[in-house]
Amino acid sequence: MSRTHIRYLTAFLLLITGTLLVFCGNLFVGSTDIDFSDVMHLLFLGEGDRTAADILWKIRIPRALAAMLLGGALALSGYLLQTFFHNPIAGPFVLGVSSGAKLTVAIAMIFAFGQPGAVGSAYMILAALIGSMLSLGLVLLVSRKVKRMSMLVVCGVMIGYICSAVTDFMVTFADDSDIVNLHDWSLGTFSGTSMENVTVIAAVTGFGLLGTILIAKPIGAYMLGENYAQNMGVNIRLLRTALIVLSGLLSACVTAFAGPVSFVGIAVPHIVRTIFRTSKPLIMIPACFLGGSIFCMVCDMIARTVFAPTELSISTVTAIFGAPVVILILIRRKKGEF
Repeated sequence: MSRTHIRYLTAFLLLITGTLLVFCGNLFVGSTDIDFSDVMHLLFLGEGDRTAADILWKIRIPRALAAMLLGGALALSGYLLQTFFHNPIAGPFVLGVSSGAKLTVAIAMIFAFGQPGAVGSAYMILAALIGSMLSLGLVLLVSRKVKRMSMLVVCGVMIGYICSAVTDFMVTFADDSDIVNLHDWSLGTFSGTSMENVTVIAAVTGFGLLGTILIAKPIGAYMLGENYAQNMGVNIRLLRTALIVLSGLLSACVTAFAGPVSFVGIAVPHIVRTIFRTSKPLIMIPACFLGGSIFCMVCDMIARTVFAPTELSISTVTAIFGAPVVILILIRRKKGEF
């Protein structure tokens, strides 16, 4: 086994171990203290205090699973967009994709309030997917008109601001009492996730992850240039469509259940690429998913514990840790490229 393979194996073991440790940390840490022995009894024996059992099984475990799955989905979505645009600062949040999904979900939720059973998981994901695709469509139209990636990113940010402004306007002046929950969601949160939600999240993110792995080889060729990929027999138009659809589906799932979460899609792929020192898709795809899981679970733990019982929005914490990574990327880029 070569040194490179040993390095990959070691890094993956660290990521997997880190994911398990942080997941367990989310179960033990919270505004309500639950003894380690009580948690273990509840997990493995099903015995213990009723209140502690409700906190663990109805709040902490679903929330930790949602943070793990949605964090991985968001990082993978960012990786796909960075591959599509050949730019390390492309991501669902920066390009306005998350904000577009946020807008359409807010519209869908407002019109659905008062209609029992209307706000289902499929309804939310479909609304978010429509918003994601519309935002990506606008970004793609802009990309045909501008040559510099800096202008594309600026346009994406402006699209995001417009969508966020319209969403905030609607939330502020909506009359329904349920809009209080919508306001919390619009800031980004993993709170309130149920095991039923987790089942849907797992199905959607699993489909997105599997689909991305299946096109890993064409992605590797595409990263070496479109001409090279065409010579290798890659259908460029089909691949670009797959990249957009998979990225939109993953980011839509995140927005539907957790609201807009910032900087994860940009920062995590860069961090993973630095750790593994490779851009190979078969390495980057699972590594990005694991890295995004750890990043979001750590940020969620901070969001709900540092100022407990007051809870921070998840985007506030991810921005604190993710924004410096983006600044570092910009500093490292050569002059004239941005």
